[in-house]
Amino acid sequence: MEKRRDVFQAIADPTRRDILCLIADEPLNLNSIAENFDISRPAISQHIKVLDESGLVAIRKKGRQRFCYIRPQKIKEIDEWLEQFRQHWEDRFSQLDQVLTNLKDENNEK
Repeated sequence: MEKRRDVFQAIADPTRRDILCLIADEPLNLNSIAENFDISRPAISQHIKVLDESGLVAIRKKGRQRFCYIRPQKIKEIDEWLEQFRQHWEDRFSQLDQVLTNLKDENNEK
């Protein structure tokens, strides 16, 4: 049985977030990913395993190499969850903008 990890557990680690950024534009093989970090190849493999188990990446073999592909649907799930907070903060910033505008108007009237 395949083990599944929580998506948010997977993105909690900065190295895993960096790996996702690396493969966002194009799939990379494991060695190409590892070259971007100052940690061991086995450590990178473990990070990729967590990303795979969370469903954020897919690993496909091409010849003798394994390539990591981002799975956009899982990224979209994160974005949808974050949307509730994005709207909250946009509302808060709009309120702050209004307060600042009011203060500026009051100062201009003096």
